[in-house]
Amino acid sequence: MSDAVSIDVRVRADAPIPLDVALAAGPRDVAAVFGPSGAGKTTLLRTIAGLHRQATGRIVCRGVTWLDTDRGVCLPPHERRLGFVAQDYGLFPHLDALHHVAIALGHLPRDQRRAEAARLLALVHLESSASRRPASLSGGEQQRLAIARAIARNPHVLLLDEPFAAVDRATRRALQDELDALRHRLDMPIVLVTHDFEDVIRLASHVTLLERGHVVAAGAVGEITSRVDLPWLAAAAGRGSVFTASVDRVDERRKLADLRFDGGTLIVPAGSLTSGRYVRVRVPAREIILATSRPEGLSLHNILEGRVSGLESDERSGVVIVQIAVGETHLLAEVTGDAVDRLAIAIGRPILALIKSVAIEVG
Repeated sequence: MSDAVSIDVRVRADAPIPLDVALAAGPRDVAAVFGPSGAGKTTLLRTIAGLHRQATGRIVCRGVTWLDTDRGVCLPPHERRLGFVAQDYGLFPHLDALHHVAIALGHLPRDQRRAEAARLLALVHLESSASRRPASLSGGEQQRLAIARAIARNPHVLLLDEPFAAVDRATRRALQDELDALRHRLDMPIVLVTHDFEDVIRLASHVTLLERGHVVAAGAVGEITSRVDLPWLAAAAGRGSVFTASVDRVDERRKLADLRFDGGTLIVPAGSLTSGRYVRVRVPAREIILATSRPEGLSLHNILEGRVSGLESDERSGVVIVQIAVGETHLLAEVTGDAVDRLAIAIGRPILALIKSVAIEVG
């Protein structure tokens, strides 16, 4: 997490779903909570918001104690500086977009609310929809309106409960991009609940994996996605390492781009990439071929030098998951046990990771 912790949550509950979770986030962190239905994700958000009051533990946000059951402290929801976007957005059918935001600005003098509401609508690209009611807005526009209303309270943390569940895949991708851009302009952490791992890949800096209310694993996204010992995550999302890279160069003639990361350079299709951008990269484990010597005469662009840092066998499938340290980044490769034997793959051994450019996912 960031050096300065904005929110620190440590809670337990027995009902309606057992819960035993520790979570912390700093300014501009996106702390994703990922898990299947019934894992306790929404219960956790409602506990943070003060809407679920059966939990015990401690919640501190920017130095203010919201919950401390040992000391008898439990602030009501309206005294907690937070913005909450529920799955159904909770919009009022009779209010236009501007008034939705303005009513959340009660902390400002009345004569300042309209201008501030207009500014927040512009922040989420809804300035031309100020007079429209929810029924005339698309699902993506409704979501952006709900976020504008949530941040109008000048919160210290933003809670998002499955914010993309009601939109189609194309709209989801666009909203992910907008939320990613927005969070860089907000000096607050975001706690994002989702059952779709694409949200984690595209947005999260950190992830907590929940199952039946308990933490299966937690940490930075790059760390969690490159672990060899999480078959639960592999089944839910497919194995693949996630990390951040910068677009170092775009070759317009060849229509290729160089992505620089701490393990070297990856060459990918240029698409709409521009030099100087930071992008999120995912390399699926199934798309990595391992070699002990540098091959020749291939169409392949990417050959990374690394060292084997972990091995885990999946006895049901016969697949072996190989973790490769490439600089400070760890990649995963799925190979057969026979390949491990033939190449004498062992922890500490140098290895080459061969990756097709078109197999690398860039967002």
